[in-house]
Amino acid sequence: MAIKSCLLVLLPIALLLLAGSSPAAAQLQVGYYSKTCPNAEAIVRGEMEKIISAAPSLAGPLLRLHFHDCFVRGCDASVLLNTTDSNLSERDAKPNKSLRGFSSVERVKAKLEAACPNTVSCADVLAIMARDAVVLAKGPTWPVPLGRRDGKVSSATEAADQLPPAFADIPLLTKIFASNGLDVKDLAVLSGAHTLGTAHCPSYASRLYDFSGAHSADPSLDSEYADRLRTRCKSVGDTATLSEMDPGSYRTFDTSYYRNVAKRRGLFQSDAALLTDVNTREYVQRIATGKFDDVFFKDFGESMVKMGNVGVITGAEGEIRKKCYIVN
Repeated sequence: MAIKSCLLVLLPIALLLLAGSSPAAAQLQVGYYSKTCPNAEAIVRGEMEKIISAAPSLAGPLLRLHFHDCFVRGCDASVLLNTTDSNLSERDAKPNKSLRGFSSVERVKAKLEAACPNTVSCADVLAIMARDAVVLAKGPTWPVPLGRRDGKVSSATEAADQLPPAFADIPLLTKIFASNGLDVKDLAVLSGAHTLGTAHCPSYASRLYDFSGAHSADPSLDSEYADRLRTRCKSVGDTATLSEMDPGSYRTFDTSYYRNVAKRRGLFQSDAALLTDVNTREYVQRIATGKFDDVFFKDFGESMVKMGNVGVITGAEGEIRKKCYIVN
């Protein structure tokens, strides 16, 4: 997106920040660390530039970390906590086994701790890194409201129950999003994050070999695309193979994901489901034309702000972790 276009989307997004989804969300502020750690966002950006330059494929996983954090207990960095002898944490839940980028988060957090000890929360680090991952993948920018505190509880059971599954249909997706204060438009928009990253076979293989127990392919999946996927993913039990969620463009944040979905080439059932609802289908088809990239970029920033407000803890609640993988 051109610099001018990016700037034009910032004002309406900034106005959204005034309407938080909860009293705690209303306490988040753009520039929250302006006095306590004025270079916080610059430090994150500097490290992110190095990380993405060395490993461009990490943009998707780092964006995904923020998603998976916010959908369980809200955006409190609980997804980053390690399992202990007495507790199986979110990151070890089955839906999170494929998450990557934890060491990059620790790298950024260490830089912030060196500059401003005990100041910037891990939850805020995830939110900033997600934004910067999109920007560095040639996507839009948006102002990130900050001031989140870190949670002290992380449950694998909660993660397994609350994260949107790859096989979900529209009713289930709508229910999960609504429980987090997100609407059907947010569902259509945030699904666009699948323009970045890869996925392991088990998340989509049933669509190729044994859809609904019928020992055949998902009829909603384009047959040529299914054939291509089968050359990579040899069986439902293949846990090693990765496929691009947005073939040919998985390192670039753009609108080609919607063109693939419109052609019935979305990798997951949840992608295909977007064509089964009149509202999500209309959004997919509109963005798929390639004439509304600026609209999607603006919408994505706004929906990310909304998602970043989900279930946040602020003030004296929670803590500011010194290391993101363990409570203080």
